[in-house]
Amino acid sequence: MMDKEKLRKTDFFSGIIILLFGAWIVRQAFKMPMKDSWGGVQNVWFVSPALFPLFVGFVIMLLGAILSRTAWKTVGREEIGKVMRWLLSKGNVEFLTSAPTLRYYAIVTLFLSLVYLNVPRIDFFLGSFLFLFVFITMFYFDDDGILKKLFFYYLVGVVVFIVYFSAGIDSLLDKVVPYAGDLLALCFILSYCFYAWGLVRNDLTLRKKYRNGMIIALATPFIVLPIFKYFLLVPMPYEGLVVSFLDKVWYLDF
Repeated sequence: MMDKEKLRKTDFFSGIIILLFGAWIVRQAFKMPMKDSWGGVQNVWFVSPALFPLFVGFVIMLLGAILSRTAWKTVGREEIGKVMRWLLSKGNVEFLTSAPTLRYYAIVTLFLSLVYLNVPRIDFFLGSFLFLFVFITMFYFDDDGILKKLFFYYLVGVVVFIVYFSAGIDSLLDKVVPYAGDLLALCFILSYCFYAWGLVRNDLTLRKKYRNGMIIALATPFIVLPIFKYFLLVPMPYEGLVVSFLDKVWYLDF
């Protein structure tokens, strides 16, 4: 358990973050109309939808400021200054690039890319396989060097997908090539599989782990998808290349 002094040092910076978050809420609330005309009726400011988020934002800012002020009074300027110097020191850089921190980056990147990038835009089967296989190969191998290489390889793929979808390239290519986004995802999956194999092919133990990871990553969506889609009649979040093919197989629509 952290002692009170360390907690107060953390509270100082947490309070600043909370204050900034409250300021962001206030800024977004000011974008809402304070008064407007609807059907010829003029609405007054005190029924504006912006009032509640404005109130919440200002309260969060106040609480954040109080938290930082309390921490400042408890530990003093000198201790806060030590923390600031450490944040700008080489020791903090080493901490941010250490293996435990890298694992944290990898987990956060995997889940964020799954929820906000893959699930809404990539075929459910392909997105699920990609998430499972990347997760397994990063952590099941239990090798920090391999984890780092696989993480940065996956990160490059995430950046490519973000550019691909945010620039609207998917809409343009879909008019020419059906399931263009899924084909891109399939190419990335294959390249990742070959890259991971190249890292472990000379190690018998890691090769076995690679094979087990491949089986699990393939079997899981292959079992889950038909159960939910064809037996429970639950549509997948995004039905693309593989799901459409399975539909044709299930309904004999050739």
